[in-house]
Amino acid sequence: MKKTFHLNIEGRHRDRVLDAVKHEIRKYVKRERRRELPEGVDFWDFDCKFGPTQDDAQAVHFATLTGLIDTLAKEGAAQFYVEILAKHGHRKARPQGTRGSKTSATSAESAANFLDHDDS
Repeated sequence: MKKTFHLNIEGRHRDRVLDAVKHEIRKYVKRERRRELPEGVDFWDFDCKFGPTQDDAQAVHFATLTGLIDTLAKEGAAQFYVEILAKHGHRKARPQGTRGSKTSATSAESAANFLDHDDS
């Protein structure tokens, strides 16, 4: 999806147009995520660009997109550009030992120290 959205449309309330734009973006992403994954791909990831115009668009993370749209709309912008392109996503293995075993041991140690501590 590569599109410039106009927020000031004659005969339509600006807030409803903004809601419709967000709905269209979510609908597009939902449709792309439903597509069948190719062999060796774990999930659909998205490359996003956002800006007031296509020339000023910068790469952003998908999770921040609606917040950026809200910010630009509050500033009174008449339009904004969004580019969302699906790409193959691959999960990365966590580094050894970061699975929570250290946190559990620390919690167990602190609980034992708390119970052994005598305030009298």
